[in-house]
Amino acid sequence: MQNILQAPFLLEFCRILNQMYRLGWAERNGGNLSLLLDEGQIAPYLDTERVARTLPIALNPSDAQALAGRIFLVTGTGCYFRNMLGDPQGNCGVLRVSADGRDLQVLWGFEPDGSPTSETLPHLMCHAVRLEADSGHRVVLHTHSPGILAMTFVHPLDDRSFTRSLWRLNTECIQVFPEGVGVMPWMVGGTSQAAEATAAKMRETRLVVWPHHGVWGAGRNIDEAFGLVETAEKHAQLYLSLAHLPRLQQLTDDNLRQIAAHFGLTVREEWLV
Repeated sequence: MQNILQAPFLLEFCRILNQMYRLGWAERNGGNLSLLLDEGQIAPYLDTERVARTLPIALNPSDAQALAGRIFLVTGTGCYFRNMLGDPQGNCGVLRVSADGRDLQVLWGFEPDGSPTSETLPHLMCHAVRLEADSGHRVVLHTHSPGILAMTFVHPLDDRSFTRSLWRLNTECIQVFPEGVGVMPWMVGGTSQAAEATAAKMRETRLVVWPHHGVWGAGRNIDEAFGLVETAEKHAQLYLSLAHLPRLQQLTDDNLRQIAAHFGLTVREEWLV
C-alpha cells in the first residue's frame, strides 16, 4: 500500500482547509468539508475491507440507498483547520456508508479516538441530493465566511432578493451561480431539521446560506466548491461596502439576461423581473 499521507486527494483537501483558515473563514473548529472518493482513488492507499470501528448515522431510507457503500474524506469534530497540514490523521478521516445506511465505517483517521464532524448528516444528505442532480458531484463545503455571515444581518432572507443583490454587483456572479442562492430560515446547526432543510435547498442550488452562521457550497471538485463560495463571499463583502451609499448604477435585469444569453446559462427567469 502507498502512504495515504502522500495521496493527492488528501494533500489537496488539507491545503484548501489551510487556505480557508488563512482567509478567516474557519475560526477555532468552525466549518467542515467532505469529499466523495472513487474506489480507484482510495484503493492504492487503504485496504477498504479493514474497518477500524463503526458509528451510527440516521440517514433516511432514500439517502441511505443512494449513499450505500460510498466512501468520503471528512473533517473531524472539534478539529481546527489550521492543524490539518501538520496532522491529517488526527483531524480528518475516511468513512464508508454501510450497505444498509445505518452506520459509518471508519477506514482511516480520526486518531486516536475522534469522530467525523457533528454536521456529517447535512453533508451526507447534501451529497445524496447533489448526486441525483449531477452524477459528477463530489464536494460539500461548509464555512463561516464573514461577508456572507454579515450580510444575513442586514439583508432580507429570501432566495430571490439575496441572489439578485449578488448578481447585480458583478457579471461574474450570474455566471458562477446561475441557479441562484438558497437562503434558509435560522435553525440550530447540526440538527436533523437543519440537515433536511439544507438538502432541500441543495436540490435547486449549489450554494445555501445559513443565516447568522455560515454558508454551504457544493461542486464537482474542491476548486469548484471553494470558488463558488469564494465568489459569493467576495461580493457579499462588496455589498456591505456599498450598503450605506446611494447606487448611481448597477447591473440591470436586461444586462443579466444578456450575460445569460451570451454564456448559454439557465437562470430563473422569474427572478429577472
